[in-house]
Amino acid sequence: MLAELHYPQNSLKGEDLDEYLEKGWFRMGQSIFNTNFLKFNGLLFSAIWLRINLLNFKPSKTQQKLQKLNAKFNVEINPSIFLSPEYLILFNKYKNHVPFDAAPSLTHLLFDDKFSNIFDSYEVCIYDNEKLIACGFFDLGKDASTGITCFYDPDYQKYSLGKYLMFLKIDFSKKQGMSFFYPGYFAPNFPMFDYKLDLAKPFLEFLDLATSQWKPFDEYDYSETPFAEMTQKLEELSVCLTKRNFAHTFLKYEYFDAELSATMNQTGVFDFPIFLLCFERDNSVSNPLIIYDVISRQYHLVVCDIVYRLNNETIKEDFYNENLLQMTQHLFATESAEAMALVVSKSLKKIVGVVNS
Repeated sequence: MLAELHYPQNSLKGEDLDEYLEKGWFRMGQSIFNTNFLKFNGLLFSAIWLRINLLNFKPSKTQQKLQKLNAKFNVEINPSIFLSPEYLILFNKYKNHVPFDAAPSLTHLLFDDKFSNIFDSYEVCIYDNEKLIACGFFDLGKDASTGITCFYDPDYQKYSLGKYLMFLKIDFSKKQGMSFFYPGYFAPNFPMFDYKLDLAKPFLEFLDLATSQWKPFDEYDYSETPFAEMTQKLEELSVCLTKRNFAHTFLKYEYFDAELSATMNQTGVFDFPIFLLCFERDNSVSNPLIIYDVISRQYHLVVCDIVYRLNNETIKEDFYNENLLQMTQHLFATESAEAMALVVSKSLKKIVGVVNS
């Protein structure tokens, strides 16, 4: 699946967290999730998961300068037991300053509506004398750690406290004998997360979705993101279908991450971000559609059932937002756009007739 959400019960063992992290999962409240695609401002992006190899990690010159710049402040790193009022006040001050939508509260970000913590969490706090000016949280596994959040007093912005907090987490994890630190994902062509690329460039790795292998980041090709590859392959198929005068529509799917909601969790809803819809677009029926899977490197002709009709008043031109879908039948797969176009244009009506009989 391209989007999943798990709710571990009671506690999450260190070795289990390590396994999740290695597969590209990340904490969300008291759950843990994986996704490979993101939507910001109506645009879709790939989520590329990152990790830092701590075995050979050494502070960069920039990080050494950050240490000197912030040497006058006091740093405390301790197990996270509870959230004091000063943490909540600082988070709200930070949230009201940043130009993006932060979590509604620190309590919601870390705990949802739960009263206990299944993770082995630590906090790193930075003080100017007795004043709390920055705080970050991270979780420890057996052989790896992962950063969860950082926030700071906007009045101290010139000290780059967010980057300094990240360095402190990395440095602490290395001293604890951890092999990897996972900072989450970045999204190519969406600069909000690009700061993670500068944390430890020589030691940075990315998770290749197609092979499920971690690779050195200097091998990363921005032109070959999963979303770019999906788009290119479906556009190639669209050209083939157009030549055969077969009606179809290239659409982005509004609810590709529905599996990450508590109400739809583990229902197996459709999670591809783009597809070609066969025949004319019709809100009353779910026509067959074609996806491209970057893992199998194949086109797939599938049938989806309508799980829930949204009855949106506004049907978007480039987004499919009228129904929530669930894949129910797989009809055909091939690596060739020409072969898929041939099957769809010559045989689809017959196949659909058999399926519906």
